[in-house]
Amino acid sequence: MKCFYHPDQALHAPPTFLLRGQLAPSPEGPMRAELLTQGLAKVGLALVAPGASDSPQLRKRLARIHTPRYLTFLETIHARWQALPNAAALVAPNIHPCGGGHHYPRHPIGQAGWHLHDMACPLSATSFQGALASAATAEAAAEAVLAGETVTYALCRPPGHHAGPERAGGFCLLNNSALAATVLRERFARVAIIDVDLHHGNGTQDIFYARDDVWTGSLHADPSDFYPFFWGGPDEEGSDDGVGANVNLPLPVGSDGEVYLDALAILIDHLQRFEPDAVVVALGLDAHKSDPLAGLNVETEAFIEVGKRLAALSLPMVIVQEGGYPTEHLSANLAAFMEGFNA
Repeated sequence: MKCFYHPDQALHAPPTFLLRGQLAPSPEGPMRAELLTQGLAKVGLALVAPGASDSPQLRKRLARIHTPRYLTFLETIHARWQALPNAAALVAPNIHPCGGGHHYPRHPIGQAGWHLHDMACPLSATSFQGALASAATAEAAAEAVLAGETVTYALCRPPGHHAGPERAGGFCLLNNSALAATVLRERFARVAIIDVDLHHGNGTQDIFYARDDVWTGSLHADPSDFYPFFWGGPDEEGSDDGVGANVNLPLPVGSDGEVYLDALAILIDHLQRFEPDAVVVALGLDAHKSDPLAGLNVETEAFIEVGKRLAALSLPMVIVQEGGYPTEHLSANLAAFMEGFNA
């Protein structure tokens, strides 16, 4: 299995985010990449870097899943923010268009509120470059599958599955899993994205919700009680051409590995009925009981079975790293998944 990571991802490293109204140390930083790299090493896997962290081809592909004004916002907002009087070092909104806005603002404060869905995505001067490197990593992994690799892994941080067409949220700026699917669609007619992260992949759902060529499925802690709160219900089944091509399996907060794996079996059954030609796995390891954002109670050993079941699909596949935050178990969780997948 070829594994990819671009070191420029470290350029996005906000020290804090807002948690329950208070500034807290951000768990989404370069330490994640270090721990995940150690997990790969435990099973004999090494990382290679994509040739570039930015390219015209990458920009073109990102424009298929994100709006032009959102991409422009990410690239330009920090400089415009710093030109404001008494501006903080990091871009962070103090207003949001709750209930749905009708007017797209010109002012940086208004644009920050429009595009940054929550307070988990503060932006520094180099955040966009870090996010591009994360996206380039997913792109390289998908291109390797197009070139003949059967399965690849992309170590992506910041993660991406909460990033919608023009919204950042939940540490996510650019949607890496959606980008990988977009690259795979250049060859494969039908692509499935299966999201096993603790949190619902609301951004991925939004990007493909009205399409029938990309199936999206997610198991996650019930949004009635857990982030992202406003998306991820079982009644969200797609719209227009995409009706039936989106499946959500919310789990009660605190569910254990047995419940998690039972839901995975159901989700895989839905995926197989779609009959995809290729698959993107949005791999979250934050379902582990010790994750700092824990909402489920999954043991490390369960990730071995997750890997086995996804490998059994026997389809061209890109595994894109989503959640899973620094604990003493994070490396072991990725190693367990890879052990099961390569068994």
